[in-house]
Amino acid sequence: MKNKRDNILVNLDWLTIAIYFVLVLLGWLNIYSAVYDDSHSSIFDVSQRYGKQLIWIAASVLLIFIVLIVDSKFYSAFSYPLYAIGILLLISVLLFGVEVKASKSWFEIGSFRIQPVEFAKITICLALAHFLSSENFSFGNSRKVLGVLCLLGLPVLLILLQNDTGSSLVFFSFVFVLFREGLNKTLFITVFFIIALFILALLVKIEYLLIAALTIGVLAYCFVSRRTMFSKVLFYSFLLFVVISALFYIYIPFFNNNLLLLVFLNIGAVSLLMLIVYLIKKNNTLLLYLILIVGVNFFIVSVDYIFNNILQEHQQNRINGLLGKNDDPLGVDYNVNQSKIAIGSGGFSGKGFLNGTQTKYNFVPEQSTDFIFCTIGEEWGFIGTTVVLALFIFLIIRIIILAERQRSAFSRIYGYGVASVLFFHVVVNIGMTIGLAPVIGIPLPFFSYGGSSLWAFTIMLFIFIKLDSDRLQVFR
Repeated sequence: MKNKRDNILVNLDWLTIAIYFVLVLLGWLNIYSAVYDDSHSSIFDVSQRYGKQLIWIAASVLLIFIVLIVDSKFYSAFSYPLYAIGILLLISVLLFGVEVKASKSWFEIGSFRIQPVEFAKITICLALAHFLSSENFSFGNSRKVLGVLCLLGLPVLLILLQNDTGSSLVFFSFVFVLFREGLNKTLFITVFFIIALFILALLVKIEYLLIAALTIGVLAYCFVSRRTMFSKVLFYSFLLFVVISALFYIYIPFFNNNLLLLVFLNIGAVSLLMLIVYLIKKNNTLLLYLILIVGVNFFIVSVDYIFNNILQEHQQNRINGLLGKNDDPLGVDYNVNQSKIAIGSGGFSGKGFLNGTQTKYNFVPEQSTDFIFCTIGEEWGFIGTTVVLALFIFLIIRIIILAERQRSAFSRIYGYGVASVLFFHVVVNIGMTIGLAPVIGIPLPFFSYGGSSLWAFTIMLFIFIKLDSDRLQVFR
């Protein structure tokens, strides 16, 4: 009799598969409802988006079959070649791709478009799992950590060159994978400190934030080293710089109109004083604070420069709208406002299937793609959105549970990678439809119209389901 461990159908996690198919079915029905037209009432009409989505779904079933019959060892053994193919596709789309909505991130094949970045998420997840599961990997090894940064940084750079900022941000979700695998807590906290500083740099005027950063840095060093002579010298020197700067600002018209220059002079003076003393005393604590002060202030200036000189105007407007710095309900905030109106109009139980008005009459742009959640909210109300959210939460938790039961480090890490990417997409997509996240144009998994997204998430999920089905056969 054939051993159960060799029977793929027996070992598959059918609960996860069932959740997947329920989400895909709900997604298809909501795409149909979002773009429903009386003149094309058949849900199988392939000339309409819902008909095309059905083709993508049918193709996904074929992809599932292919993924499941491939030996589990293949995904580990060929993770690096697959990563190289993913990078090659990201480079190729820069050279031969077509531009859609200011992003050159699509291949056009006849009437169909394929977005390579969606599939790159799979190959990067596989390569990261292989790299982190290698026997000699350690977060204490700076060269290995640098390898991780290069592994993730290269695709991010290529995606940014495509002008697809939203997709590049997805890769930051892998920080949860790194934390699970032993990333230093201090480094993890530092990442969130950088994010908070980034947001402050957008909210607070740069001159005031630089002054605050310099003051906190000096006072922190003086507190830590309060018994040293230099800490007293630095403290009183800093007070002197502040008094002189205040006098210059009040009585010299040139500095009154150039506060930023005055702030830079203060940063330079404090940094020079700390550097001179370090060269004399060779105090490592002093060097650390010098690097922190200079680094933080440089980061603040960089954020301000990137925001004002590199980001496009529509990106600046979206971020400003999210942070409450502007209010343009008929302009940059139109999408989000209409989205919130649609979701709010659904009430507790919704208006019913095919009865949405905000989405039917195109008040909500992109209602079948990035803003598909509006259709759920309007037609199914609070009950429907709660059910969909519960399904996503249950799927992500289920993947984490399965990841924790793996005997293979590769399978565990890959599972966490899948959960992290799904979590990021769900949180950001739903967050942007209700005004809690910037509109960065990433799809809602299994719901948003499009073959690239559906195929990529299907392959990503079922590779893990395949790895889990073979968990008793430890291969790495």
